[in-house]
Amino acid sequence: MLHSCSRMKRDSLLALIALLIVTVPGGSSAAARSAAVPAASGHHAAEGIQGQTDSRVKDSRTRRVALIIDDFGNGMKGTDEMFDLPVKITVAIMPFLSTTEQDARRAHERGFDVLLHLPMEPRHGKPQWLGPGAVLANMSDAEIRQRVQAALDNVPYAIGINNHMGSKVTGDKRIMGIVLAVCKERGLFFVDSRTNYRSVAGTMAEASGLPRVENDIFLDDVHTTQHVLKQMLLVGEHAQKHRYCVTIGHVGIQGKVTAAGIRGGIAELKDQVEFIGISELVKAEWNWSAGPTLP
Repeated sequence: MLHSCSRMKRDSLLALIALLIVTVPGGSSAAARSAAVPAASGHHAAEGIQGQTDSRVKDSRTRRVALIIDDFGNGMKGTDEMFDLPVKITVAIMPFLSTTEQDARRAHERGFDVLLHLPMEPRHGKPQWLGPGAVLANMSDAEIRQRVQAALDNVPYAIGINNHMGSKVTGDKRIMGIVLAVCKERGLFFVDSRTNYRSVAGTMAEASGLPRVENDIFLDDVHTTQHVLKQMLLVGEHAQKHRYCVTIGHVGIQGKVTAAGIRGGIAELKDQVEFIGISELVKAEWNWSAGPTLP
């Protein structure tokens, strides 16, 4: 009798335990999982997944701006102010001028990309604005090639070319074919400043296996700080819409004004975009892997 009562008590106790396992959230399966996976490991795994998610979100939302400043090489106003901007810029330097090599080395020491700012004949404008070593429409193929190569040799650390003026030349397939051929031979790319809406540079670059890199917004087509700031805000909007923006400003007579407007724009955009060198943008957006042999 005693033995039977003991068995009944034991069976009742087992039933109660079973009932608790079923009704308590996470019951036996939770216990099994806890036993199988140490708590610390589970915590770090969750952290890793969250980190990966955050990284993907950040990457997908990153908007990049390549800020090119033209007309370095002649000690123009705004040179120091541009070099002192709190973001990475790309320094486009004209050849054969008084501070050409100095500006190139200064940019390189700061980790900035250098472009040859190649003078090219415009449809309108004064020839003296071109400066030495300009590519002209009436030159022979050999003369054009020699001009481009000599200009590149005069600008240390150049990783690409963009055009100074050039509304006539960038619309000429013969001339642009030669310029782009030299780029390809040297592991460079060409940035079309878009001084000519009928430029053939972009389509010809694509056809020759080079990245199609084009200016999206001029910052200082009107020479006031307020206008430059307004243009910088447009740069931010363009980058948000298209993932990136290539924009161009200038040193020169109004160089300090442009620099002040850019600085104000940087402050406005600091949480919205990342300012990077043109080479970084070309690698990111066009998978460009070639590179020049630098001194």
